[in-house]
Amino acid sequence: MNDKIESQEKLSDSPIIQIIEMHKWFGDFHVLRDINLSVNKGERIVICGPSGSGKSTLIRCINRLEEHQRGRIIVDNIELTNDIKNVEKIRAEVGMVFQHFNLFPHLTILDNLTLGPIWVRKTPRAKAEDMAMYYLEKVHIAEQAKKFPGQLSGGQQQRVAIARSLCMKPKVMLFDEPTSALDPEMVKEVLDVMIQLAQEGMTMLVVSHEMGFARSVAHRVLFMDFGQILEQNTPKEFFSNPQHERSKLFLSQILH
Repeated sequence: MNDKIESQEKLSDSPIIQIIEMHKWFGDFHVLRDINLSVNKGERIVICGPSGSGKSTLIRCINRLEEHQRGRIIVDNIELTNDIKNVEKIRAEVGMVFQHFNLFPHLTILDNLTLGPIWVRKTPRAKAEDMAMYYLEKVHIAEQAKKFPGQLSGGQQQRVAIARSLCMKPKVMLFDEPTSALDPEMVKEVLDVMIQLAQEGMTMLVVSHEMGFARSVAHRVLFMDFGQILEQNTPKEFFSNPQHERSKLFLSQILH
């Protein structure tokens, strides 16, 4: 996974996500401090750093799963505020893939995928099912459509979760450590699907410790610790010449 991936479309100069002087607290704990980040359409960013550094909280703020207390977050020209209509608009455009799949266990794979398009996008059921099968084919799992999540392996469930997000036709995909709950032999099948999305030009923010994926897929690698973005650079520069002492220590511990 060392060959750098080039997407089919050039990176846009227009930011689809802007985070300006953003802060977040959990009670007295200052979990995110003065976050500034601009993400262009088609850009792929991998966010790494030690546990507790604020990585997952950062991407959860982008679709208001967590609420920031200071600063601004603007997604596709809509600012995230307490206005529930704006939150719903942004969530319709931003797909999210979690560490633990978050599939509905009592629904079939097909029904898991059609729920959002039918209820949120008001897509007719037949069209929603056609679209669901298209994306299940895309993640190489169409034969599992009539099964329930509990009948699938972890890697298969995560690919279903990715297909479910794609059914909403998102402009941005957020991945919160999508391979960390998987057995090692299942990691590659999920990363392969994410690489395919990257090749198609999807805007992606990925919290991950998969450094091979970061090297080959990311336009930028962000390193976080203590609730701050301490360093951001191209993968080549980040891995070969980290600038911050904390980045150097982190890389020395995870790269063998």
